[in-house]
Amino acid sequence: MLFFSFWFLAGLVAAYPFHVTIRRLPVDKVVSFMGYLLLVAAIIYLGFALLWGDAFWFLVEACGVPFYGVFFWLALNRSPYWLALGWLLHPLWDAALHLLGPGHEVAPSWYAIGCLSFDLAIAVSLSSRFFSHTRKPDLSKPAGIHK
Repeated sequence: MLFFSFWFLAGLVAAYPFHVTIRRLPVDKVVSFMGYLLLVAAIIYLGFALLWGDAFWFLVEACGVPFYGVFFWLALNRSPYWLALGWLLHPLWDAALHLLGPGHEVAPSWYAIGCLSFDLAIAVSLSSRFFSHTRKPDLSKPAGIHK
């Protein structure tokens, strides 16, 4: 349990600088930056497949790149919320495939745990940023008056 807790916390700590960046950049820059980072998160598993997997696992991991690329494309062309959804789904890749599933020998468990918490933190941060960006203040009422 200590092992899991340590790496889960490490993933959250690693996400913090990205959270700060997400809060400060304009939304279009956030979508580009974090969209490319989502692709990098998928590509890292390709590296693990090259190191500890075989041709089958390389193909499995290669499927993740276009899968998450679709969320990036949808975020660029439809709504930034698609990117948040991509980051929200990536922990399923981490947990179901690598932490608990048949790919546990392909990726180190510490990485899957840290990536899981990192991905969730990024998804929450992106959702919060996009929500605050799309919420428009009601300028017809003076601030502080609630009727």
